[in-house]
Amino acid sequence: MLVTGASSGLGQECVLDLEQRGFEVLAGVRRVEDGEKLVARSSHRRLEYTLVDVTDEESVAASAELVRSQYPGLRGLVNNAGIAVSAPLECVDSATLRRQLETNVVGQLAMIRAHLPHLRRSRGRIVNITSGLGRVAVPYLGAYSAAQFAKEALSDALRRELADSGVRVSVVQPGAIMTPIWDKISSLADEALSSAPPAVAAVYRSSFSSFLKANADAAANSATTPQQFAAAVARALTDPAPRTRYRVGPDARSADILSRILPDRLLDRRFAGISPTSKDWQGADAAPSLDGHTD
Repeated sequence: MLVTGASSGLGQECVLDLEQRGFEVLAGVRRVEDGEKLVARSSHRRLEYTLVDVTDEESVAASAELVRSQYPGLRGLVNNAGIAVSAPLECVDSATLRRQLETNVVGQLAMIRAHLPHLRRSRGRIVNITSGLGRVAVPYLGAYSAAQFAKEALSDALRRELADSGVRVSVVQPGAIMTPIWDKISSLADEALSSAPPAVAAVYRSSFSSFLKANADAAANSATTPQQFAAAVARALTDPAPRTRYRVGPDARSADILSRILPDRLLDRRFAGISPTSKDWQGADAAPSLDGHTD
């Protein structure tokens, strides 16, 4: 099994769980020190690592060549690598949006393309990790949701294209789980606000800060665990008739239900309290745009 984004958080839990279940696991990490730490935690010496940057085509190609030359086959690819940009869309510059999409969408497809020959030979599995935000887009997570929606679409199309190839494609949608990604979200959020024009940042600062705190609190208090996520990934890799989607946690399940039964206007009302108020918007029209021009 090959798992990307394995250096920390859910990816790390996933590779350790798969090794515990008896699989030979290749953990994709970006730094040697992260790989060495993972190997040190290995219980059965069935865990190895390789350096993979999913945004680097040469790195992706090297991972496929490693599998071809040093392993008898590949039974499963878990596309877990990703980042989460949280910011008002007005404050997300083009470079940041490209980074979000390159990591969570373009890089995932690059891994799939590179490893599909191995997976077809073994009639293996592809497991793409998304989230409940691949079903419902909420304020201040628009860039991340765009990537998750896209990954859901890629998964659906790929599953249908590969239907007769023997390769099965599933999605795992975890809800909020407390992992190191929340520290990274806060860091990216600070960068987004600091790079926006001061008048624009001022409109969003209060409501955005409240949103970030509420999100972090929800993750800290979530009953959903990394172990539950890892178990769902293992099921997607081993179920005789795998589901198209495995939802982990009540918030992931509720996002799916809400997206299917509520009309857009009711969903808008549900999220209305998150965004800036009319008072926040006073004077916003005088603010310069992100490219420095005013009308």
